[in-house]
Amino acid sequence: MNVPNPPGPGETGRIRRNRDADWNAWPVDAYLAENYRRLHPCDIGVIRHHAAVYRRFAPGSLSRTLELGAGPNLYPLMLAGAASLGIDAVEPSAASVRYLRAQLAHGIDDSWAPFYALCRSLDPALPDRCADALRRVRVLRGTAADLVPGAYDLASMNFVAESVTEDFDEFTAVCDAFVHSVRPGGTLLAAFMERMPSYRIGTGPVWPACPVDEPALRAVFVPRTTGLRITRLAKDRTLPEYGDTGVLLLVAERPGAPAAPAQG
Repeated sequence: MNVPNPPGPGETGRIRRNRDADWNAWPVDAYLAENYRRLHPCDIGVIRHHAAVYRRFAPGSLSRTLELGAGPNLYPLMLAGAASLGIDAVEPSAASVRYLRAQLAHGIDDSWAPFYALCRSLDPALPDRCADALRRVRVLRGTAADLVPGAYDLASMNFVAESVTEDFDEFTAVCDAFVHSVRPGGTLLAAFMERMPSYRIGTGPVWPACPVDEPALRAVFVPRTTGLRITRLAKDRTLPEYGDTGVLLLVAERPGAPAAPAQG
């Protein structure tokens, strides 16, 4: 199957892969300032979509879930705080790992309060306090290549696979590892920037990205999943201009045995 909208080369004139960027130097403060110091319409749309998936599961019915490439974004971890007994935040960047561990150890930044208020309004099974929802999080430094197949009941990935490489084959490999990280019948939940080219955070270096659209996601996920549903959020004009055209939201299951019983 042809790859829709294949990415072009980056500033160097060649396609850059994940290993070509210094992810340990990820600009956490600038990234948070641009994207997560306040609740944007895009965040509201992602949280609403993801909360509806987590509400399918009774509190504590998922023994372990994954947030792949967690970065410094806390709201996907918040959303898992009722359904999951244990949440693995797998993140390769030393800078992002430091931020996550500091937040869990020393208290959550006040800027995250509106995010958690929205999460809890959509899923009342979440604890009263954000810190209690995040108490189940374990931060692990690692990449998609480190994932153990079948280890999780549910895997989540937000703005990751398309934001770390210009190589569609490498994008596909990350998505493949993501799919196989859940047991047969396990749930997959993801968000992707639509058609985003390689990008800057603030005035820093250009980070590699793979512009993907819905046909590209279907090319990757249709052969690997069942029950695939993709929905789209319009471009969020309150965010910096990264060159994207919106957000694509995905939910699917790994083929195999039925998923864990959903909440009645």
